[in-house]
Amino acid sequence: MDIENFIRDALYKPNDYIAYYVGRELAELYPGKTILEGQTGYFDLESFIRDEKCSVVEEKSVFHHVKLDWEGAGEKLKPRIQNSWLNVLWQGHLLDVILITWHDGCYRRRHHWIAAEERKIAEDFFDAVCEWSCEVRGEILIYQDGYFQKDPQLYDSIKTATFDNLILPVRLKQQIQDDFQRFFDSRETYERYGIPWKRGAIFIGPPGNGKTHTLKAVINQLAKPCIYVRSFEEDEGDEEGMAEVFKRARMVAPCLVVLEDLDSLIADQSQAFFLNELDGFRPNTGVVVLATTNHPEKLDAAILDRPSRFDRKYYFRLPADAERFSYIRKWNDGLQPEMRVTETVAIEIVQRTAGFSFAYLKELLVASMMEWVAGAGSASMAQVIRTQTGLLLNQISNQKTGKAKAAAAHQ
Repeated sequence: MDIENFIRDALYKPNDYIAYYVGRELAELYPGKTILEGQTGYFDLESFIRDEKCSVVEEKSVFHHVKLDWEGAGEKLKPRIQNSWLNVLWQGHLLDVILITWHDGCYRRRHHWIAAEERKIAEDFFDAVCEWSCEVRGEILIYQDGYFQKDPQLYDSIKTATFDNLILPVRLKQQIQDDFQRFFDSRETYERYGIPWKRGAIFIGPPGNGKTHTLKAVINQLAKPCIYVRSFEEDEGDEEGMAEVFKRARMVAPCLVVLEDLDSLIADQSQAFFLNELDGFRPNTGVVVLATTNHPEKLDAAILDRPSRFDRKYYFRLPADAERFSYIRKWNDGLQPEMRVTETVAIEIVQRTAGFSFAYLKELLVASMMEWVAGAGSASMAQVIRTQTGLLLNQISNQKTGKAKAAAAHQ
């Protein structure tokens, strides 16, 4: 057998024949060895090697085919082996691992074969790679386009979000802070009384009022594995994506599953399947599902109102005077002395920004800083922020007028 061109020869075969061909050829090449074949995203051999859980002794194929993913300027390139034959040393055992990727219809699949002296060695190696790959260690596990990706950068950004720097009504903030911590601390109590140890909670309210910041603060506080779903969509349909997300959650529980903008994640045709994963026959022991929505009216009552699905609802309303004052004062305290405004000015701005969300307040304050810097301090921050408040109020008024006209035109 021509080992160097083994993969090339395999890829010349019809798709339905490749797996059988490779397994048969390997059996002939290694008559005394066990050959195991599989296809799963959990067999992340590259990461296992990078973490020095095993080492590559030799690359037997003439061409080591690696795909590089570019994640943005300054980010590390992410290599993923497409086609290769590796001789691997793991716990004193030498194994051959063959990785081959081909298109199956419109899908791209990567299969692997493990050749080992004994079946148990091959199975233990496969199990060790998959188990290690399944763990979430100091990362956020993102699910998007049918794949899980570990994102330590996102995890680092979440570390800056805490309840200390979160401004919410005092009672709401304390309820959220206590609720999930108490849940994870109460497993024995739940089990003693036969109560399913799972939780679903949804943050409801218009955009820009702290839902995302609160999600990050909860994730940061609990320090549990977290699966963040950007989209359930994948080649084989949303239902396959939902099944993969909840399967992974059950593997790494206790954990959090975050579904931001839930109304845009769940299509009508996949709603029943989602509800079954959320609250069906399979127990989601130790799984907390945290969801947000800006548009609760778009969610079916079976999702929003059925007990045992999202049994905790937290409402994030527009900030009252006290919250807006706290927000402005916190911003003001972080400025250089020459940029700060007096408490009297802060109170004046609070009064003029009734109906502002935190997002609009942030826009106002950032715009005021930029304008003050552009003017090299020729006007006081008090003058600048008063002017910017007026401009933003006009902008909001024009937006409301435009929306009203558009609504009237469609009637």
